[in-house]
Amino acid sequence: MMLVLSVILGIVPLMGVAWIVLKASVTTVDGLFMTLILLTLSGILFLNAYLEIRARLKKSAAPPAQKTS
Repeated sequence: MMLVLSVILGIVPLMGVAWIVLKASVTTVDGLFMTLILLTLSGILFLNAYLEIRARLKKSAAPPAQKTS
């Protein structure tokens, strides 16, 4: 659930960057800083999704623990 939420919330700022570029306001200081903030936010969310996928793959690839008696 958290993986899907991270990916969806990571795409939303990218749509904001596309909107800023389409409106040609990326050349203003406000547009530049808003773009940087949105890209940082998107990067953090995609990093969270990547780390969660990596943890799931590592957990599923681990051999089962053997009991010692």
